[in-house]
Amino acid sequence: MKKVIVITGPTASGKSALAVEKALELDTEIISADSRQIYRGIPIVTAQPTAEQLRAVPHHLVGALPLDAYYSASMFEEDALRIARRLLDERGAAVVCGGSMMYVDAFCHGLDELPTVPQHIRAELMLQHAELGDSWLLAELERMDPEYYNLVDRKNMKRVFHAVEIMRTAGVPITTLRTGAKKQREFEIEKIVIDMPRDMLFDRINRRVDQMVSDGLEEEARSVYHLRHLNSLNTVGLKEMFAWFDGTMDRHTAIERIKKNTRVFAKKQLTWLKKS
Repeated sequence: MKKVIVITGPTASGKSALAVEKALELDTEIISADSRQIYRGIPIVTAQPTAEQLRAVPHHLVGALPLDAYYSASMFEEDALRIARRLLDERGAAVVCGGSMMYVDAFCHGLDELPTVPQHIRAELMLQHAELGDSWLLAELERMDPEYYNLVDRKNMKRVFHAVEIMRTAGVPITTLRTGAKKQREFEIEKIVIDMPRDMLFDRINRRVDQMVSDGLEEEARSVYHLRHLNSLNTVGLKEMFAWFDGTMDRHTAIERIKKNTRVFAKKQLTWLKKS
């Protein structure tokens, strides 16, 4: 049976380097499973593959979308499966690499079938959210589905937004649409999870943030500061830079907060991996 190698693990654990190694070994290409690397214009903060890695192996779903484009795990599942199936036909193998756990799960196991959200519903909700803010959107989620409100990561506004637009489309609570059934793929999946002692991981995170700053993180953040309302920019590294630009924290504090928030994110990834 044809095989897809899925490489995942916490941020800064060395996934990209291992993916390139495996892709070269198998003479195939890499599909990124990262919900932020798919956007153009923010390569430093999203730790996109280096120019050397991109030259060594073709990468898919990296820098593919403008910052204002909507994208979801279900769209990723469709895109990634299409690319993987082509690579399996042409090369006999494919590599998927990323730390966005919803994307990894979508590829490996599939997502529940949810209704397609009409553009007018999405546009109306976007206007309301822009006018009324995150607290209103959270209250709307709690009103529509208290059970899901208690389950969802309420700091992940992209997920909150998607839940509300799905419920507005379907007219029922989202918990009634979630079955958790796993889809069977027609190819073999070998999952490689990178793990290491936590102190080593945290040291790698701290050093990577320092490298991002040296590589031009501040300049990259300033180049998109005027678009800070976009969901694609609601990410660790940019939020702290924007807070510095807004005057709510100084530069040193912003950089240290990026390190801290990245470590917190890594712990959440590790928790997810233990459950999967």
